[in-house]
Amino acid sequence: MPRLMLTDARWEKLFHLMKSTGRVYNKPEHRQTFEGILYRLRTGIPWRDLPKEFGHWSTVFRRFHLW
Repeated sequence: MPRLMLTDARWEKLFHLMKSTGRVYNKPEHRQTFEGILYRLRTGIPWRDLPKEFGHWSTVFRRFHLW
């Protein structure tokens, strides 16, 4: 895992916080999406240049926009 990615412990805390809003439910791709959002915010790259490891860029952007 790259040094700037979320640890499992931090992801669990964040996930419980996100779940308490009622809009996020338990889907495995939420962590991947959130990591993609963090990567994009850290690097400042355009959404379309997001690496494929985070999923399709438009899916990550759409979820970012909804959240």
